[in-house]
Amino acid sequence: MLNNQPQPSHKAQLKNSTTHYGWLSRTIHWLSALAVIGLFVVGVWMVELDYYHEWYKTAPDLHRSFGVMLMLLTLVRMSWYAVSAKPLALAQHSRQEKVMAKVVHHAMLLVLFVMFVSGYLITTAQGDPLYVFNVLAIPATLSGITNLEDYAGEVHAIAGFSLIGLASVHALGALKHHFYDKDDTLKRMLGTNR
Repeated sequence: MLNNQPQPSHKAQLKNSTTHYGWLSRTIHWLSALAVIGLFVVGVWMVELDYYHEWYKTAPDLHRSFGVMLMLLTLVRMSWYAVSAKPLALAQHSRQEKVMAKVVHHAMLLVLFVMFVSGYLITTAQGDPLYVFNVLAIPATLSGITNLEDYAGEVHAIAGFSLIGLASVHALGALKHHFYDKDDTLKRMLGTNR
């Protein structure tokens, strides 16, 4: 018996295929991008706040909480990519472009985890827990080390600027494929390719 039911378009599909990203992968990608940019902007802004500024305590609390949310989203992303298909590279992509894309993606994940660990260490260096939206407390596991907060802060700042640099390379590559090569690379992540 033939199935005459209309098939969902690739835009409505949860899972990835060899030619398209499913809606879950696209949602995770764009939420992650928004979170990375937002956390970076807030992070740069909040380090300049003085003690008497109305956001002096609130901005870091929100920054930490949304950082934990990004960490969880990244873990979901990695788990999803481990069990879901991934669209194959387009035929017109050169070997160099494929290698560069893989290196940048892996580097972004590595830097994200450096940021998560260093951010956690900044917060918990004195033995205090990391509070997530004042609902969940993640206990300190490594504290009492002289200048741990300062070292972790330097690593966190370097990692933050590195992540924005890598994300910029990633975005420029997508724009190059879209406007110069006129291929479906960016369209795949927008869900607009055929």
